[in-house]
Amino acid sequence: MSWRPLTREEGNALLVVVRHHYHDVMATLRLFASAREAAGTGNVVMAGTTVGEILDAAVATFGTQFADVLATCRVWVNGDEADRVTTVSADDEVAVLPPVSGGCR
Repeated sequence: MSWRPLTREEGNALLVVVRHHYHDVMATLRLFASAREAAGTGNVVMAGTTVGEILDAAVATFGTQFADVLATCRVWVNGDEADRVTTVSADDEVAVLPPVSGGCR
């Protein structure tokens, strides 16, 4: 079998499958205080359609130290407190606030 470029129809069909599998939503994740230190960044774009998917992607990216900090944090979406099932869109900002930065439980 030799290589050949995809036709427009094949490319569009493949794009639909990839978007469905990997999510089409990329929300901004803002990290503060110890969460920022554990992740090594204060701002990153993550794929997911819920807060839970965004946080799971962040844990997979940043590791166990980030997961430990996350367990003590509160999460907000666009300034409103959120939980793991809160849906997010591409325009949303998900903020992770450790206790020292106002996220005390």
